Amino acid sequence: MKLVGWGYHWQDIKVGERYRTINRTITETDLINFISVTGMLETIFIDATFEAGTIKGRFVPAALSYTLIEGLQCQSFFQGTGLALLELEKKVLKPVMVGDTIHGEVEILAIKPTSKGNRAVVTSMNDVVNHHGEKVISYKAVRMMAGKS
Repeated sequence: MKLVGWGYHWQDIKVGERYRTINRTITETDLINFISVTGMLETIFIDATFEAGTIKGRFVPAALSYTLIEGLQCQSFFQGTGLALLELEKKVLKPVMVGDTIHGEVEILAIKPTSKGNRAVVTSMNDVVNHHGEKVISYKAVRMMAGKS
């Protein structure tokens, strides 16, 4: 019987393939929970009247936005097969606000099998895209992924 909800093994993916996550709308509760647990209690996140120039609204930390995309991938792409996040290189391009709906677009850049343990180091480019179709964060992730048993 095929197992539903299990992620891809490194042998199931190929360099150049692209994947898209489902959407996730960021709520006020997401913001409050994230800044409370991380201690990111900066004025830009805790003061509803704060305005940064012409931008109005409730800013969310970039770390919240990209970790939500990581979470969506954990629930699908590498559920049970992602062994470790080894490296992350992130560039924030635009602000994300409470009420924005985001999704991830993932492109596999490299797959390097290890010499032991039926594992591979997989590099991907991950774009966080808002509901306007704008890329708001772009990050390269290097992960250790499990192989087929």
